[in-house]
Amino acid sequence: MLDQTRRKSAALYRMVTPEHICPFGLKSLDLLQRQGFDVEDHQLKSRAETNAFMANHRVETTPQTFITGTRSGDYDDLRRYFHKPIAPPNAASYQPVIAVFATALAMALAATWAASGTLMTLRAPEWFVAFSMCILAILKLRDLETFSNMFLGYDLLAQRNVRYAYVYPFGEAIAGVLMIAGGPLRWVAIPIAIVIGGIGATSVFKAVYLDHRELKCACVGGDSKVPLGFISLTENLMMVVMGMWMAIR
Repeated sequence: MLDQTRRKSAALYRMVTPEHICPFGLKSLDLLQRQGFDVEDHQLKSRAETNAFMANHRVETTPQTFITGTRSGDYDDLRRYFHKPIAPPNAASYQPVIAVFATALAMALAATWAASGTLMTLRAPEWFVAFSMCILAILKLRDLETFSNMFLGYDLLAQRNVRYAYVYPFGEAIAGVLMIAGGPLRWVAIPIAIVIGGIGATSVFKAVYLDHRELKCACVGGDSKVPLGFISLTENLMMVVMGMWMAIR
């Protein structure tokens, strides 16, 4: 830890009103403190006070940080100052998909352990696929209209029948839930999974590998930054393979 007499100091101006606490102001404060700075935390407690500050310093946003009297800028500028990475606003990201599959795997293993006291059962991979389908369906259904707009960009059946873009997430959710239930209900889940998964896989393969189009995948919802390609193809093939596996088993 730095000696108190040698600690660096910074002045931070951030918006803190009854209606709004700026998240980037809190992030700036946290970053400065983690970098060993004593922070003069100036809270702008009204919109008028914030506007006056921005006009006085000729800036268009808050928070603003001053280090040794020199303005370092907003939160992104502060990250650059400390050589921290900044993701471009429209950069592709696989983080949502990794989060979905990692969570689904943990849930599947936990459910398997709770049901049988062991992880080495055939139900573990079945539940992994089923949980993944349910989570992905939830992400699509949270904004069905936006999902449908993106989905129509590449799905072959949806382009011929627009209503299918609205049906697909419900089909995925129903198939996933019935796969978890098992028993006779799997015979309802199996054809749904095989049909929607097969159409989806064909559509993705054509759009990406035949037509060489660069699109965003609607697999995790309509605001996705996940590139259309291997991940979406995998999602759909998982449904097909699991449907066939459950039919055979």
